[in-house]
Amino acid sequence: MPDLKSWFVIINPEAGSGKALKQWPSIQNQLKEQGFNFEFSLTEITNQNNTIIENAIKKGFTKFISIGGDGTLHQVVNAIMKQKIISPNLIKVGIIPIGTGNDWAKHYNIPTKISLAISTIKRNHILTQDIGKITFLNTKNAPEFFVNIAGIGFDAFVAKSTQKLKRFGAFSYIISALLGMFKFKNFNIKVVTPNKTIVSKSLMTLIGLCEYSGGKMKLTNSPDPKDGLFDISIIENVSKWEIIKHISKLYTGNLHKVKKIKMFKSESILIDIPNTKNLFIQADGEVFKAENIYISIEKNVFNFYC
Repeated sequence: MPDLKSWFVIINPEAGSGKALKQWPSIQNQLKEQGFNFEFSLTEITNQNNTIIENAIKKGFTKFISIGGDGTLHQVVNAIMKQKIISPNLIKVGIIPIGTGNDWAKHYNIPTKISLAISTIKRNHILTQDIGKITFLNTKNAPEFFVNIAGIGFDAFVAKSTQKLKRFGAFSYIISALLGMFKFKNFNIKVVTPNKTIVSKSLMTLIGLCEYSGGKMKLTNSPDPKDGLFDISIIENVSKWEIIKHISKLYTGNLHKVKKIKMFKSESILIDIPNTKNLFIQADGEVFKAENIYISIEKNVFNFYC
């Protein structure tokens, strides 16, 4: 059994277009210099390979450090939520953000400078937030969890395109968005919450816990990741010209001023998509084939150093 000071470190070597792998020797030295006692795994975690964290928990580890971007954190969180060994709220996660977007880390002002990110973990200040749970209704796929933002439509198209363009760094989001303006087609959607039903043609529908997505875009209005509610944005049937006209609002947080955008809060949401062809869902930037889904809140289960 590891002692109380032991940490388990997950490094995604592909994060930041390989930057995480290049910087790992320096990070390793800095962690040791700061007194961290740790074991580590230098591997990309996937839904098919989340036994790394499960085995670490079996050995007694309850403190983890995620080195990578939003996708790495997403997989770490999913491995924690899906294991059955201990309650997820007994686990704490530190983050050293080395990814293409680092959107979740930006919400909490977690530094991207490695020495400062390590200092943030070391000061032992812990926050707790809610987690979203996506239940797939048309397949037997296991539920998927997210800590930042999930979406259907244009943003998922951008996320999928970005996966092929990560060598361009943060510019990959801009390139993907420009491609989407010419290739993506708006889709029909039915949204059902405990308080309302909306039937619409949509560019994208977003379910947020935090503020930033898609490379620092502000796609939610006033999210509070610990209030037990999602911040939901339905961007309706806007034209390509309207996208260009309002593109600056994606980064300034003024989307709520656009007439064709509905924004509201809800503790759950059922999404019915009549035609899922060529549509995708993204959760923290990780992409899945679109289908009908139900999204609910897991309240106050994710503990992290901030």
